[in-house]
Amino acid sequence: PPTETAPGPMEPAVIEAFDAVLPHGITLSCRAAGERGRPVLLFLHGFPEAAFVWDELLEHFAHPTHGGFRCVAPNLRGFERSSAPPEVAAYRAKPLMQDIDALIEAVSADSPTPGRLAALVAHDWGGALAWGFSARHPQRLARLVILNAPHPLPFQRELAQSPAQQAASAYMNFLARPDAPALLAENDFARLWPFFTAFAAQGTAPAEPAWLDDTMRERYRAVWRQGLQGGCNYYAASPLRPPTPADPGATAVTLPPEAVTVRVPTLVIWGMGDTALPPTLLDGLTDVVPDLRIERLPGCTHWLVHEQPQRVAALIEGFVQTPM
Repeated sequence: PPTETAPGPMEPAVIEAFDAVLPHGITLSCRAAGERGRPVLLFLHGFPEAAFVWDELLEHFAHPTHGGFRCVAPNLRGFERSSAPPEVAAYRAKPLMQDIDALIEAVSADSPTPGRLAALVAHDWGGALAWGFSARHPQRLARLVILNAPHPLPFQRELAQSPAQQAASAYMNFLARPDAPALLAENDFARLWPFFTAFAAQGTAPAEPAWLDDTMRERYRAVWRQGLQGGCNYYAASPLRPPTPADPGATAVTLPPEAVTVRVPTLVIWGMGDTALPPTLLDGLTDVVPDLRIERLPGCTHWLVHEQPQRVAALIEGFVQTPM
């Protein structure tokens, strides 16, 4: 392979694209920055996004002045050019965890800690996967960083018991419908764009967020045109959704606390203006995440990675650079 050199003091890291072909037959298209052989940070996106949303953080953490990490962001199964099995069962927790486990094995093989990340950083659906993965495989990561993604235990509690959370999460039942991908694609994705404004408490985000400019919209379109079925399958496969007269949803789910306890040092960064995932989801989190630090960001919504990337980067950097 060609020799890689670290960027100079003023040079931005170069984003590269590659396909991670995993042993169990799944391929994940990935974006990466930083020198191979360095400690690895893995970034997991959510819906309706893709790996590109992490580019600014990949460049930041790849730079020697911010740790010189090898930074990798996959497009999750079902997104962008990654493998997208059509059946809903392929998006249950077990196969999704298998993807993450195999990807960590592959991208950390030449790192100082093969098979183990310096940190797993995750948002939204990526965060849901990261919570479950960290509970099951704590040996795979030194630290966990979660951005506006509820731990399954308080999420199940609120979905089952709280009318406010049931109303806030009603969109999940729409996305689980078989016709959701076709409806979302209609009229230049007219039902998707409001996701970036509808999940904002009054006064926390403008009607047209500055970050969602024409260039960014075209990046989303390029991803969405490759298919929305995979992303919607996450919702169809998950039992954690609001109950309806025809579907018990989260009320039929029992989660033993010991099975979902995360025993790695964890930083949760929460945009406090997120109306889909309100801060009540942080209540009781220390019961299942004993080594926990929470940073609350007022004036941010669910889309905090876009709204305050430098603030998010600084918080993550302070956490991952702290000696264990």
